[in-house]
Amino acid sequence: MIRIVLADDEHLVRGAIAALLGLEDDLEVVAEVGRGDAVVGAVTAQRADIAVLDIEMPGGSGLEVAADLKAAAPGCGVLILTSFGRPGYLRRALAAGARGFLAKDAPVDQLAGAIRKVHGGGRYIDTELAAAAMTAGENPLTAREAEVLRGAAEGKPVSAIASTLHLTEGTVRNYLSSAITKTGADNRMTAIRTAQDMGWL
Repeated sequence: MIRIVLADDEHLVRGAIAALLGLEDDLEVVAEVGRGDAVVGAVTAQRADIAVLDIEMPGGSGLEVAADLKAAAPGCGVLILTSFGRPGYLRRALAAGARGFLAKDAPVDQLAGAIRKVHGGGRYIDTELAAAAMTAGENPLTAREAEVLRGAAEGKPVSAIASTLHLTEGTVRNYLSSAITKTGADNRMTAIRTAQDMGWL
């Protein structure tokens, strides 16, 4: 029996996925959580084989949780479910240690097959999402440019971003300018929107 922890902040979606997976003879959902920061505890307490994670959750995104599990429970395979086909998400998920990446609206037999493959030590990546990621190319933003742009996306003024990241305001403005240029945007808001749409933030 493959023991699964399911993490999704949408109760109806989580309940429906759990019920459908429960119909499979070799799969058992041993815990359901609605927050990213509850996943590691549930995985270790239930000795789960697989964590199926939504990307966007309170208390930590699926991408952050995947990295946490890689350190805290390296024997647990991670499969990411996403409603957003943002190319940068796939690259970030793989870098965080996820071995499966699937659209949330995939049929349950595809999800079950992906879980079995990841449990067996393989990878399962949705072909359409993989094609989109390859076509989009690499994330052009440096880690620091992404941090600064993320701060701007949260509505922080330059002074607050500078204080948080221990930079001068001039340096923050330079990073913002560089990020705007690299995303091909005309202004900060368009750069933020482009980076979010691509899954770079």
